[in-house]
Amino acid sequence: MTYDVAIVGLGAMGSAAAHHFARRGARVLGLDRFSPPHTLGSSHGETRIIREAYFEDPRYVPIVQRAYELWRELEAATGEQLMVETGGLMVGPPDGSVVAGAKLSADTHRLPYEWLDGASLRRRFPALAPEEDTAAVWEPRAGVLFPEACVRAHLALAARAGGDLKVDEEVLDWAADGEGFVITTTRGRHRARSVVLAANAWLPRLLPGVALPIEVTRQPLFWFTAHDPQRVAPERLPIYIWERGPELFFYGFPAFEGELKVARHMGGRISDPETLDRDVGEQEAAPHRAFLDACLPGVAAGFRRGVVCMYANTPDGHFVIDRHPQHPGMLILSACSGHGFKFSSAIGEIAADMLLEGGTRHDLGLFKLRW
Repeated sequence: MTYDVAIVGLGAMGSAAAHHFARRGARVLGLDRFSPPHTLGSSHGETRIIREAYFEDPRYVPIVQRAYELWRELEAATGEQLMVETGGLMVGPPDGSVVAGAKLSADTHRLPYEWLDGASLRRRFPALAPEEDTAAVWEPRAGVLFPEACVRAHLALAARAGGDLKVDEEVLDWAADGEGFVITTTRGRHRARSVVLAANAWLPRLLPGVALPIEVTRQPLFWFTAHDPQRVAPERLPIYIWERGPELFFYGFPAFEGELKVARHMGGRISDPETLDRDVGEQEAAPHRAFLDACLPGVAAGFRRGVVCMYANTPDGHFVIDRHPQHPGMLILSACSGHGFKFSSAIGEIAADMLLEGGTRHDLGLFKLRW
C-alpha cells in the first residue's frame, strides 16, 4: 500500500498533522518510536501555556489565534476539556524582552491587554510580590492546555478518520523513490507520496546532509504542594512568565489538584535524547523554590515531584516549518525551541495545507530553514 502521507513522530505536531490529513480523506501512516502520549519527548508535563500577545515576535499571533479556534473545535469533537483560559501575565523589567515584546504584539494586532506597574500588579494579584520597578502585561485570553489529553484527542480523531497509526515502531531511514518515499522502520518498510518529519529532538538523525543545527537541552519541570490551593486556584492566579534577569525566565501555573508547577524557560543542560538524564531530585528544585519564595511568597510548601522534558532549540529560537531543500514532498516540522505546543493544532493544519493544497494562508517566513 502507498500512503498519501507518512508522519514521523506523533507528539504535539505529528498527532495534529495526522488528524488534519486524515479528516481531509488522505491515507495517513503515523509512526512513533514510543507510544504517545508519553513522557520521553517534548509533549508532556500535564499543563502547557497558551498565550496570544506573543513576546517572541508579532508574526506568531495569527497562527496562535487559529490554534485557539482549532483547540475549541477539538474539544467539541471529542467532548474533552483541553484548555482553560486563566488569563496571563508577562512580568519583568518594563523594557525587557517579555514585557516589551508582549506589548508590541498586542499593539500590532490590537489585542486586549492591560499594562500594570508593580503596585497595580500586587493589588490585582495578591499572591504575587513584584519589585517596585517591575511591570506586567495582563492578557485575558492566555491560559492552560492539557498536553497529554490534546495529543490523545488528535490521535483518536485521526484513527477514527482512517489513519493507520503505528506505535513502538522506530524509523531507521528513509529514501526518495520515484514520486514518493520509502521509509524503513524496526518492523518493515512503508511507501508514501509525501512525508512529515515531526520528531523534534530526533530530527537531526533523520536529516543527514541538511544543515539543521538543533541543540537539545534537558528541561526539568517541578511541582510543589500549595499551602492554600484556593488562594492560587485558576480563578485567582493566572499563568505567568517572569523575566528575572538576562536569559533568566521562569514560568508557572495556578494550582491544579493542590500542586503548583514551575519551571525555567531555556537554560537547560545540552543533552543527547538517547542518554538523557531523567531523574529529578529536590536539590535540583532549589532554584525554583527560591524563585517562588521571592515572587510568590508563602504559596509553596514542600517539593512534590519532577519530570524531564526536552527542548529542540534552533539558533534563533524560532520554529522550523519548511520543505526539505532537495525533496519538496517532505515537510520538516517541530524544532520548536520550547514554545511550540500551543501552536500544534494550527501547525497540523498548515502541514495539510502545504502538502495537499500546495500552500497556506499563513506567513511562514520566520520559520524557513536558513542556517
